[in-house]
Amino acid sequence: QVQLVESGGRLVQAGGSLRLSCAASGRTSDIYAITWFRQAPGKDRDFVAGMSWRDGNAYYAESAKGRFSISRDSAKNTVYLDVNSLKPEDTAAYSCAANSGSHYRPISVPNSYEYWGQGTQVTVSS
Repeated sequence: QVQLVESGGRLVQAGGSLRLSCAASGRTSDIYAITWFRQAPGKDRDFVAGMSWRDGNAYYAESAKGRFSISRDSAKNTVYLDVNSLKPEDTAAYSCAANSGSHYRPISVPNSYEYWGQGTQVTVSS
């Protein structure tokens, strides 16, 4: 089992920046990928950015390139999502997800993940 805890969400003004954290615990050696998704009210859950746990390769949604950056601190088993130039449309609940094993699954598809955090709310005011 893997447990995920997100933090860092808050109310921020448009143009600002923030860092979201996703701390993993439990059987972290089993993790294959950790990914950030977001879901705005009334909308589908969208892929934002993901990272291969073993080699650190990062993947981004086209809409996230340029303003979002995913990184990790392996010693802390923590993955970060840095967001710059925040816009009101970035307002959403941001969740991290992880999967385990060694076989390929599409990184941008929510069904690829069996472990989810509780989410952290980001609200961007205009």
